[in-house]
Amino acid sequence: MNETEAAPAVDAAASTQLRPADPASAAAWDVAATVCDPEIPVLTIEDLGVLRSVEVQADNAVRVAITPTYSGCPAMDAIRDDVTAALRAAGYGQVQVDLVLAPAWTTDWMSESGKTKLNEYGIAPPTGRAAAGPVRLGLSVKCPQCSSLNTREMTRFGSTSCKALYVCRDCQEPFDYFKVL
Repeated sequence: MNETEAAPAVDAAASTQLRPADPASAAAWDVAATVCDPEIPVLTIEDLGVLRSVEVQADNAVRVAITPTYSGCPAMDAIRDDVTAALRAAGYGQVQVDLVLAPAWTTDWMSESGKTKLNEYGIAPPTGRAAAGPVRLGLSVKCPQCSSLNTREMTRFGSTSCKALYVCRDCQEPFDYFKVL
């Protein structure tokens, strides 16, 4: 996997994925967009905003850019392999997947559909927008089981680095919260 500071077709100011306009690249995007996150299998890499760009080149080779949710995210190797396998299964012979570190991933890139899927899966989705200035001191996280806001953080890091572990004081159920980044 190539690690780069930027890749073609990735706009540093973009807060959404850049689905290509040309039909060939859009078709390859649609294939790559079906790849699921190995840690949260109800989310695709498109839902997460990890899929940044797909370009079909003149020789029918495909170049894909993905951005990790965290630097050093252990799922990136599996995602790279899954994207490569999906595109090869769709008939693309040469596939290059670049790990793009800039701009850094933010939960602002998650789709509303992805946030809904997280909640239905039992993980509280991120709320609000990523901090662009002073960080607020308090955070109410809605329980995905009973919708109560009477929750508390048990630990800043849950089952993965991008999640925190919370517990609902009303229904007493623990749950993961996908942190706002």
